[in-house]
Amino acid sequence: MVIVASIEELETIYGKPGIAATVKVSDHITPEYRAWIASSSFCALATVGPEGVDASPRGDMGEVVFELDEKTLAMPDRRGNNRMDSLRNIVRDGRLALMLLTKGSSTVTRVNGRAEVSVADDLLERFAVKGKPPKSVIVIHIEEIYFQCARAVMRAGLWDVENWPDISALPSAGQILKAQTAGEMDAVAYDKEWPERAKKSMW
Repeated sequence: MVIVASIEELETIYGKPGIAATVKVSDHITPEYRAWIASSSFCALATVGPEGVDASPRGDMGEVVFELDEKTLAMPDRRGNNRMDSLRNIVRDGRLALMLLTKGSSTVTRVNGRAEVSVADDLLERFAVKGKPPKSVIVIHIEEIYFQCARAVMRAGLWDVENWPDISALPSAGQILKAQTAGEMDAVAYDKEWPERAKKSMW
């Protein structure tokens, strides 16, 4: 195995980025990026902490992040499994990155910056859904925003429904839990109960 060990080696292999790859970067939300952010209901949230890095899927009904001002975004922390991996990291190390997807588009919007976890009453009330506020809101201070090269989504055929794989043979969540607990968890019961449990605890 040959390992690349320096930036100089990387640049020799890949060359310099084209002008479009550099001028697309903004340090605030422009009208164009505002439209893309508002179109996204799903993103990957990347954080870093003492134990390492973490990437978490985030989705919401409508927008997944909301503009507070041209330099600041808010992400309501909706109900999940209470591991709080992302939140633990943000409290200790504010560095954060978002990769926002827009359904049907190969354009990916990326945001890099720093974040903090807020429990301010006005924010919690603002982002309540069906009368249920989030437990906290991630406030994101933008350092960079730009669109990503579309080739990855195009290569993956992400929105090409006709070429989606057959997932019927993949192990279910219950089966994974049963294997991880040496058979102690009931896979059939977990999988049967999960859809209704999720439906009742969405918000």
